Amino acid sequence: MAYKSKGYTIFTVFNYIILIIIGIACLYPLYYVVIASVSDPVKLIGHDGLLILPLKNMTLAGYRMVFQNKLVLSGYRNTLIILVTGIMVNMVLTVLGAYVLSLRKLLLRKPLTIFIIITMYFSGGMIPAYLNIKDLGMMDSILALIIPNAINTSNLLIMRSAFMSMPESLAEAAEIDGASHGQILIRVMIPLVKATLAVLVLYYGVAHWNSWFNASIYLRSSAKFPLQLVLRNILIEGQTNDMLSDVGSADNPQAVQLLKYSLIVVSTLPIMCIYPFLQKFFEKGVMLGAVKG
Repeated sequence: MAYKSKGYTIFTVFNYIILIIIGIACLYPLYYVVIASVSDPVKLIGHDGLLILPLKNMTLAGYRMVFQNKLVLSGYRNTLIILVTGIMVNMVLTVLGAYVLSLRKLLLRKPLTIFIIITMYFSGGMIPAYLNIKDLGMMDSILALIIPNAINTSNLLIMRSAFMSMPESLAEAAEIDGASHGQILIRVMIPLVKATLAVLVLYYGVAHWNSWFNASIYLRSSAKFPLQLVLRNILIEGQTNDMLSDVGSADNPQAVQLLKYSLIVVSTLPIMCIYPFLQKFFEKGVMLGAVKG
């Protein structure tokens, strides 16, 4: 027994060591960017090896440039508008559609579900989507980033599974008491699937917070760019002169470097900070329906 206990302890310690190494490997790039964003860029250029603590002459100049820049601020505003509006529209349509597909009395429930699953195997393609957006008159409008994502097949099926995992007797009891389908959905079903909703909100938020490709196709006005497209223009396209002209640092390479690191931090941390608040719901949502009884 003692031998087994000792072996189990060694195995547990080994697992923790592996997890710590993996955690450090995953978190260090973000940690490096955070530390670099407050370090002296002159000393950072000549620094070799791992960066553990901020280098001398710690500065917040990069963050001051970020929050003084008009394009960055407008990018933040546009991203929040797109994200909040998109989440509300997507969740409302997903919940309504999933509830209808979960109704056991619906005659066409199975054929409709099969049809929805089949559509997952066919991609709409960028050119048809572009032509549709153009015909609808949504070019250079943030609606072009919201409407196409108003419904998601995967989210719809996940929410349907969550509804179907609920005991049918709950809806029947509410129906006997005179509740309508709207009342059953809002007062009975939704409170029971809050964890799944939180997971879908998190998935949608992460995917669309980091999205820039569609914005680069549909948007022309820089004032309508989301934050990630502004970030891409700075890091990839090298469009820093116009970005820094507002603070008089367009010709300063140190300011450019500080802006890059600081912009990465302010564009990454918000979505990462949301997860701790949704972690409890996230774990419940992932496990919902996995265990019965």
